[in-house]
Amino acid sequence: MKIQKGFTLIEMMIVMLIISVLLIITIPNITKHNSNINDKGCQAFVKMVQAQVQAYEMEKKKLPSSVDELVSAGYIRSDAKGCPNGTTQVKIESDGTVVEVASTSQ
Repeated sequence: MKIQKGFTLIEMMIVMLIISVLLIITIPNITKHNSNINDKGCQAFVKMVQAQVQAYEMEKKKLPSSVDELVSAGYIRSDAKGCPNGTTQVKIESDGTVVEVASTSQ
């Protein structure tokens, strides 16, 4: 009589049950923190644009009038006009501060 080595059906089902429980616990926690992650990314983006406004001002001796002016001068990429979450754009005020505004194109 040969002794065959391998997993039984019960052992495989127990492993699948453990993996399923871990997924059930983890996925809601990840989705719960998604909005917090997007907010932090947006705050970081606004600070980065603010730094580029200051760099533009130091080099050109004037404030940029818009984000498009920063893009055309090569200070930020053309696809980086808004926050990573895609729902918020940034705007440069007349005093050079960068503020978030709700996106109109949805």
